[in-house]
Amino acid sequence: MPTPRAFIIRHGETAWSLNGRHTGTTDIPLTAAGEKRVRATGKALVGDDRLIVPSKVAHMYALPPSPPNKSNLASGGGAAGVVYVSPRHRAQRTLELLDMGCRDRLPWVQKSNASQESKIRTNAKVQITDAIREWDYGLYEGITSSEIAAQRQAQGLGAWDIWRDGCPGGETPADVTERLDRVIADIRGRFHEAAMLGEGGEGEEKKGKGQGADVLLVAHGHILRAFAMRWIGRELGEGVSLLLEAGGVGTLSYEHGRVEEPAILLGGAFVVEGEGVGEKGGEGKEKENGA
Repeated sequence: MPTPRAFIIRHGETAWSLNGRHTGTTDIPLTAAGEKRVRATGKALVGDDRLIVPSKVAHMYALPPSPPNKSNLASGGGAAGVVYVSPRHRAQRTLELLDMGCRDRLPWVQKSNASQESKIRTNAKVQITDAIREWDYGLYEGITSSEIAAQRQAQGLGAWDIWRDGCPGGETPADVTERLDRVIADIRGRFHEAAMLGEGGEGEEKKGKGQGADVLLVAHGHILRAFAMRWIGRELGEGVSLLLEAGGVGTLSYEHGRVEEPAILLGGAFVVEGEGVGEKGGEGKEKENGA
């Protein structure tokens, strides 16, 4: 089967993302323009012949309780899921607007919509997890970078770098690294390692048929950039320059079909059923030769 991927999706535009205010714990809705753009993204990128193929998103049974030395990622106990979504409403609304066509009712939706049920495209479960909530900005919540710079200058402090300094009264880079590393280990241990060993899941999936092993994460700007850095083993303090616009989609995967070689996929091709491209994690010999 093709090398599995993790799609990182930032929530759509909000009033605060529009004017540059740091939005961590504050829960504010998408703007009308933000909703419109996310719908357009869903139409362009989600579908059987698109970048994100709903039927290729992994499906697994319920996750048993984690051992004592490991934090349980699932919200409210042991429910497993492979569409990871932040507990913030702006992220959850973004997932709704992408129109993945999940068979199960979304956890925050009170009742099923008959029109949505007629468009079932995936058996993937949705998992709300606090592990991908936005960086806790602490004292910098709700203010802009220029306001932070002015505060720090008045306090006799140097220029602020979130990747190095973290946030006073909020999270440090070490705090963020610890929770994101748990998510990455969960994705690789439960889905990607087995898929690349030809053990795609239960029953026929072990033969490379049925469900795929792609995973979606719908969350926030800083936390998803941090996630991408940790995916490839970079320390947050290195401050790799990555951008993810509101409503934007990024792709993470592996080189040579090996979980030991995580990579950021700068450009991904749409899926064409039966084409066979990527069956060994890339484009054949061209990939090996770096062409």
